[in-house]
Amino acid sequence: LAQAMAERLSHRGPDDMGTWADAETGVALGHRRLSIVDLSPAGHQPMVSHDGSGVIAYNGEVYNTDELRAALQREGAGPFRGHSDTEVLAEACVRWGAAETASRLIGMFAFAWWDRRTRTLSLVRDRLGIKPLYWARLGKTVAFSSEVKSFFALPEFEPEIDRGAAAAFFRFAYVPAPRSIYKGVAKLAPATVLTFRNGVEPEERRFWDLRTVAMQEKPPTDPVEAEHALHDLLKDAVSRRLVADVPLGAFLSGGVDSSTVVALMQSVSSRPVKTFTIGFHEESFNEAHHAKAVAQHLGTEHTELILDPARALDVIPKLPDIYDEPFADASAIPTFLVSEMTRQHVTVALSGDGGDELFAGYNRYLWAQKFWSKIGPIPRPLRALLGAAIGTLPPALCDGLCALLPNHMRPAQLGDKVKKFASIMDRSRADDVYRRLV
Repeated sequence: LAQAMAERLSHRGPDDMGTWADAETGVALGHRRLSIVDLSPAGHQPMVSHDGSGVIAYNGEVYNTDELRAALQREGAGPFRGHSDTEVLAEACVRWGAAETASRLIGMFAFAWWDRRTRTLSLVRDRLGIKPLYWARLGKTVAFSSEVKSFFALPEFEPEIDRGAAAAFFRFAYVPAPRSIYKGVAKLAPATVLTFRNGVEPEERRFWDLRTVAMQEKPPTDPVEAEHALHDLLKDAVSRRLVADVPLGAFLSGGVDSSTVVALMQSVSSRPVKTFTIGFHEESFNEAHHAKAVAQHLGTEHTELILDPARALDVIPKLPDIYDEPFADASAIPTFLVSEMTRQHVTVALSGDGGDELFAGYNRYLWAQKFWSKIGPIPRPLRALLGAAIGTLPPALCDGLCALLPNHMRPAQLGDKVKKFASIMDRSRADDVYRRLV
């Protein structure tokens, strides 16, 4: 069964495949490998620890492997057979446990750790949920995988649409964790360790919390000092991600985020970085000229693919196979096509994804707090009354009044914004204001 599940993930790991099973305890692990660091058999998975006390199946990349290996060697671990991050993770879990190991990792990861000494299975997902991990209880069986399609290999699996998840999809344009589109199948929440012991309810614990970190951080107040600190952090992060035994490249849109990543890559690279971009014949959508200008400025080896509508339409029937559950962001189509093109040249590509989240680059992050600081002190019943009154104004009337203003003073979609403003007046806290805004 583990082998059949793993075979359904061959697209994720074309380079190697392995299974491990313990008949006595009824535990089986399967793995498909995309080789990035240590291409030798020393990186084969599932991997048994040196002392045989645990087994790991792992997807991801850990970027502080060298520091962790040194720390483990100081504690008497080793000798290490190869230089894969998987081996370091396995030895770390033996000595520190899955949760403590996760808290020490810099990187993106999802892994399953079977501790043969305590007969516990731990499922672990990285801090921001970059790597996917689904799990389900099917009768007496606990199943888990990087993609839901693996569960279709199990006789007990009966796919049934979760109506609540479908409703969430229509609200958010994707299915947010912990739900999945199927009833009884959950996404493991980011920064979480889920532990199973025989006959005991599974235990879930967080090993990291973004809000706590954000509140504890004391950023530099001097703008120049802050700029230098940010540059050093980004350069360190990018440099760590360039450690690989396979060709690397980057997606380049010409925007702030991807251009910053590529600039830092080029600053630490002795040869031109390979960059890739998608363009469109329709000028209103096309940003390829920005990417080309950045590529020329930085001296990268640039590849451009100009899309026509037919090529984009051809991707749509493939989307259910690619995503496993509904995902309605239009970026899904160009992302697939730029990935398909890029894979012909490199195995790993860096991107600018996540910049808007890390740097609070979306207006709604700031608006929620700004609105709440203004309306929070007003008694809630009074706010609700005011919101109801404003909400009676037809959007068309607001847009009509807006048209009387000079162009440079005219806010876009005023009617919609007034309606949205009215709907947040009765909220009870800043988080509720944010949720209503999105």
